[in-house]
Amino acid sequence: MNVSIAYFSQLLYTLVNLIVKKITVNTEEIIRYISQNPRKTPAIAYVQGTILSKGNKDVKVFGNGDFWILIGDFKHLEAILQEPGNTVTQSHIDISARNSAVGLSDLTKFKARIEPGAIIREMTQIGEGAVIMMGAVINIGAVIGEKTMIDMNAVIGGRALIGKNCHIGAGAVIAGVIEPPSAKPVVIRDDVLVGANAVILEGIEVGEKAIVAAGAVVIDDIPPSQVWAGVPAKFVKNTDSKTLEKSKIVEALRNL
Repeated sequence: MNVSIAYFSQLLYTLVNLIVKKITVNTEEIIRYISQNPRKTPAIAYVQGTILSKGNKDVKVFGNGDFWILIGDFKHLEAILQEPGNTVTQSHIDISARNSAVGLSDLTKFKARIEPGAIIREMTQIGEGAVIMMGAVINIGAVIGEKTMIDMNAVIGGRALIGKNCHIGAGAVIAGVIEPPSAKPVVIRDDVLVGANAVILEGIEVGEKAIVAAGAVVIDDIPPSQVWAGVPAKFVKNTDSKTLEKSKIVEALRNL
């Protein structure tokens, strides 16, 4: 009987890891995307004067009379401003990035609650009912499960995989792995609570229903249904009804 349990446990573990590999974005794919993607310097120009151009595929031009707004890559935008016939009496240009290889995701594609100030880069996946709070950063290739909350100023590194119904506390750092390409990403299973300002290093796996205490630095895998704390984090106890009640997510906060 013990052999059968061990066999099926290993089989389940293998199947779960195959699913993880399928969900996560391949490192080489990300590197290829970053290396081949055209570098961009997104800019918005507010211009007083006369602009004769109607814009093009690289720059959108809005306005009339003596006030105009131009949106596009800086080098194309600058070229329009310098076209013969244009007269610029006053201008202000906002630049949001410089030679950026990875843009921001189109937030309209996510069925999630995303608060102002969150930074979500391209090639990320966010599950339905997830909550991304102010100042959170989600890097390229990261996957956020359904109804998981990423709290204020948390950083989710490249290719990190976070399961369903988790809470990643304010200021927590989930390490990313784009470089070196062979590095294993962080995997956080379903129903995990990561406390505020905790750090989980690259390659770590946190099992289902585990709890990582605030400020902990996790350098070892955490089995399911355990509480870990400290620097470096160590086992404290198994989760019980009291700890599960304290770490329970609030469904009402995930309503869209």
